[in-house]
Amino acid sequence: MRFCLMVEGQEGITWEQWLALSDACERFGFEGLFTSDHYFSVMGAAGRGSSDAWTALAAVAARTERLRLGTLVSPVTFRLPTVLAKVATTVDHISGGRVEIGMGAGWWDEEHRTHGIPFPPTNERMQMLEEQLEIVHGLLSEEVFSFRGTHYALQDCRFVPKGVQRPHPPIIVGGKGGPRMSRLVARWADEFNTHGGAPKEVGDRFARVREAVDAAGRDQGTVTTSFMTWVCVGADEASFREQVERARRLDPDAGSFDDFLADMESDCIVGTPDRAAERLSEYAAAGVQRVFLNHLLFDDGDTLELLARDVFPRVSG
Repeated sequence: MRFCLMVEGQEGITWEQWLALSDACERFGFEGLFTSDHYFSVMGAAGRGSSDAWTALAAVAARTERLRLGTLVSPVTFRLPTVLAKVATTVDHISGGRVEIGMGAGWWDEEHRTHGIPFPPTNERMQMLEEQLEIVHGLLSEEVFSFRGTHYALQDCRFVPKGVQRPHPPIIVGGKGGPRMSRLVARWADEFNTHGGAPKEVGDRFARVREAVDAAGRDQGTVTTSFMTWVCVGADEASFREQVERARRLDPDAGSFDDFLADMESDCIVGTPDRAAERLSEYAAAGVQRVFLNHLLFDDGDTLELLARDVFPRVSG
């Protein structure tokens, strides 16, 4: 299992915290640093600041040397495919070939309403995603690319420069592994990412994607299966519970401490190092090849050191 940090850029993170977390990730050996792509708090916390995902990634790319960087995931509703391909390629060059492109259909209706962004029905957004995947893949891979679909049309686009990574920067598709999404992953993606769910449920999603990959005639080794979840760990029980309480206070809809903790324990990486490593090992056994740990305490770099020192080495698989 490989380990990345996930940051929610719409939950009030400051630039100073971005820098500190990126430095800590590189220092403690995380494979990558990824961010959500939202303009409004997904917790519904009005007035909580947000940073633009790709702008932040470009700046982080310029000051890091090893970290993989990308979005989980950029929504089709406010990322045009040609613009997404261009900004991602630019970051790929800034980073020397370390960018990954997460793409999804979008889901947060409140952020669209408050920012004046159209939010089509689910089926239409899935159609947009299907077209965007073909366009981004084509722009990054082909010398001259044309496309005409229901939502987008390109004529003889010479997309230069291409990315540093060849044949193109990896494309990540996020979802729950339904039939339609599985077919899209099998056709266009280098990685399938899912979030939430106990190990067996996550493993079932992967199985559906693997069936689609076989049906498409692709080598299973060309599609990585990954999982994003929240992390809350402490060196001992007292410090762990303190971390949980800090996280609970960030959620305006959180209930009691016990209810909040029970909810986290269902499908998050929580507890002391031994418990966290055991849970990560269960996900590894379910087929998780790479995990994205969502860390909401942006001023807390000590947790990253604890994970790297006392948790990751104990994970089997």
